[in-house]
Amino acid sequence: MAEKPSPPEKPSPRGKPSSPEGRLQEGIRLFRMKRWELALKELLLVKAEKFSGEEQAELAYYLGLCYTKLGRFDDALLYLEQVVTGSKDVLRVYQCRLTLAYVYVTTKRTKMAEFELKRLQHNGFESVQLYNTLAYAAWTQKKYKNAVELYEKALDLDENNTTAMNCLGYILADTDTDILRGLRLCRKAADKNPQSPAYLDSLGWAYFKSGELLEARTWLRRALELAPNEREIKDHFRIVTGDAG
Repeated sequence: MAEKPSPPEKPSPRGKPSSPEGRLQEGIRLFRMKRWELALKELLLVKAEKFSGEEQAELAYYLGLCYTKLGRFDDALLYLEQVVTGSKDVLRVYQCRLTLAYVYVTTKRTKMAEFELKRLQHNGFESVQLYNTLAYAAWTQKKYKNAVELYEKALDLDENNTTAMNCLGYILADTDTDILRGLRLCRKAADKNPQSPAYLDSLGWAYFKSGELLEARTWLRRALELAPNEREIKDHFRIVTGDAG
């Protein structure tokens, strides 16, 4: 159906790697280059005894992000929770709560994800990512009507957001709520990102729900070629080709 929302990333200037501050900046630089393991190694070498509270929060934040990117979620929670309780930087706390929600959704702790996100809502924060993550949490609990409403809010903020577009389209088609609109949304998302197996899977499934089996097979086969080990895509393909048993 959809890719999970990614944790937010924050830019930061470079420093001299020989000092604690320099190591921190070097770790951030590596993180932004998507070299997660090297960034983590660098950040773990930082001696933060003389850091200010906000410098320690920044270090904890990027450690949490690195662990999140590497799928080490228990370690990620340890550092992300430090930021939430210890930082006075409102934007960083906001970013951190979004990342916590992502981790909780990914580890199927949807109630905790909703707690973090609704707390952000209560404090007046609003973003496409917030609504997408809340909607995804609702979808995993089969609260389809709620998920639709939240994805609609995400699209109200950004009508070209492909995550919201794809997910809303999938739900509308899959639940027979509005198959034709769901198909249009899935097709639009796939047009914008034709190499996304999640989007191609949604489009193929929407075609199946609309009764267009040839188109369904075509798009699901393409999705399967891009992600041959993705269970949901394989299940959809077996159903559409008549080999569901």
